[in-house]
Amino acid sequence: MLRRWLKANALLTPTGLWLGIFLIAPLALVVQFSFATRDTGVARAVLPWTTQAYLTALDPAFLPIFGRTLVYAVVTTVACLVLGFPLAWFIARHGGRYRTALLAAVLIPFWSSYLARIYAWKALLDGEGLVNTVLSWVGLGRDGGFLLTHGAVVLGLTYGFLPFMVLPLYVACERFDFRLVEASYDLGHGRVSTFFRIVLPGVLTGVLAGSLLVLVPAAGDFVTPKLLGGVDQSTFGSVIDDQFRGGNNWPLGSAMAVLLLVLVVLVLVLRGRRGEDVL
Repeated sequence: MLRRWLKANALLTPTGLWLGIFLIAPLALVVQFSFATRDTGVARAVLPWTTQAYLTALDPAFLPIFGRTLVYAVVTTVACLVLGFPLAWFIARHGGRYRTALLAAVLIPFWSSYLARIYAWKALLDGEGLVNTVLSWVGLGRDGGFLLTHGAVVLGLTYGFLPFMVLPLYVACERFDFRLVEASYDLGHGRVSTFFRIVLPGVLTGVLAGSLLVLVPAAGDFVTPKLLGGVDQSTFGSVIDDQFRGGNNWPLGSAMAVLLLVLVVLVLVLRGRRGEDVL
């Protein structure tokens, strides 16, 4: 029995070492720096430790940034769900022999750099970009373009994380028994009633998985708000990036990163409980 247990755990040794070196150790270092003191622009992760960084991170002055981060993440998740569900449903039900090609089309953006794609959106949304030029022809243009707006940030986040929503939704839709929809119609239910009574409960696991995969990275993203937004569109992720680079305040940046991690863990716990209720 002991030999079997040792053999089974030996197989996990490479994975355990990988997680320990590249996940647990950096995370522990971040937590350590969050209690460090800042002296002459650098962090000193030595005693005496202090909670000043957490007190600063929880200052009411950061509440608007924290709230904006949550709003961006939630709006992005909803937008990805609204756009991704019809696409996933179509591919699963009507894709036929073109399913592989359609899924490949969804994954094509991953074949190029995320940073390059956001820079492309920056050029498109600029005052002289294609989007503003076309909209100006119909009187919907905007002076200075659509950069440095909340809409630009949400658009960039939605574009970047849409595939994370489509793929789990596609898996859930593919496993869904479409005969239930026909049965619902035969029993007198309309499209709306069938969707909420039959379709949505049947693919709810995919909705939860996709929402989680979009919500978590959208809450921590800092590249999109920096490039497509501005100071008024700062998020928790962009403020953390500022503290580690230009601000040279590693304790504050680490404390904010830990708080964001705690928020993500809470979301995971709530999602896990919700998933158990669904199952």
